Amino acid sequence: MAVSAAATAAIAPLLLRNPFPTIFMYADQSLLNLVRKYKFLEFLLSFFISSFLFFLRLLPSLFPSIGTIKTPKTGCYVEATASGGGGGDSGISRALSQLLSIVSDIPVCSRKYEVVRSLAERLIDENLQEGFEVLREVNRKVLSAAFARTLDRLEAVMVQQHGAAADGCGQVEYRLNRVLRAFRSAGDVAWSRVGRRREEVSREGISAEKLAAELLWLAQQMEACGSGEEAVCLWASASNLARLALYAEPRLQGSLVKVSAYLFKQAKEMGREQEDEIKKEQRQTNMKMLMSWLPLLCRGSNGTDTPVLSINERAELEKVLEEIIEMLEKEEEQEKVLSVWLHHFTYCSSSDWPNLLASYTRWCTTSRKLALLQ
Repeated sequence: MAVSAAATAAIAPLLLRNPFPTIFMYADQSLLNLVRKYKFLEFLLSFFISSFLFFLRLLPSLFPSIGTIKTPKTGCYVEATASGGGGGDSGISRALSQLLSIVSDIPVCSRKYEVVRSLAERLIDENLQEGFEVLREVNRKVLSAAFARTLDRLEAVMVQQHGAAADGCGQVEYRLNRVLRAFRSAGDVAWSRVGRRREEVSREGISAEKLAAELLWLAQQMEACGSGEEAVCLWASASNLARLALYAEPRLQGSLVKVSAYLFKQAKEMGREQEDEIKKEQRQTNMKMLMSWLPLLCRGSNGTDTPVLSINERAELEKVLEEIIEMLEKEEEQEKVLSVWLHHFTYCSSSDWPNLLASYTRWCTTSRKLALLQ
């Protein structure tokens, strides 16, 4: 009888996990629109959410027997190739994939962090020094997969921390996000205590700033291995991450500004070296990168204690941005980019950088001449 009561108490939180999140996650947007129109419904929804959050806080005291269930030991090792390491079938590629995965997982404060990172750098350098295309291709594939994986993890961490603000949500939507996060948290505790801990639970607590710093390191390694173009393309496509970055903490914004500055410089160099057929694709990538990351450069923090970029680095990056904008041959593309820049540059009172007024003036002159020819 006691065993039956304990089992019932253990299952209760799991039952809470299943139906309600589905209801909230797939609720139609029209419900939120209706709530905005009628204050009474907004009050009722707010009251319900507040009551439910209070109820979730009482769960540990309502079901104290959950803590008495022992969690069976499970293996923590997961092969890097199983999670999309992208390193191919050779042993050296699997070893490098595993090292980069471990670098992403362990905290910087660990004494083993520098050991593993140095070992990864040594493998990359030795593959380059051998001079064989097969080993260079191993470096490119593994580093590209690691860069993409780190981008995804950084976005997931930032969504969890700043998702409500980044989506521009109002008070009601913000509280709904709190409910969903509370559901996930309560469910993760319940699953772990009955012996079914999920992989993502074991990886919680990864610092977003750490992941951003590793993105810069990976981009530098990719450039040394001849795959800097892949890093630029992946960064240009991370539009959701760029939007989340506008609401991030100053230290994290500073780290992302460093990554953006480095990759903008790489994009400019690639535009010079490529042939005409490839330049068209590169211009499209540059367009996406400017539209995504220019707002962060305008609104992002330039450092709390010390500047993220020095005065010379900021001046150099302004010239880089001007050259990239000039590479956009279509006048309409330049207009879109400069319109985004002007909006964020003028509405951010805390920064006067990057100053692209010279590019804006040149575009106005060109646009005026085109209007006269029509």
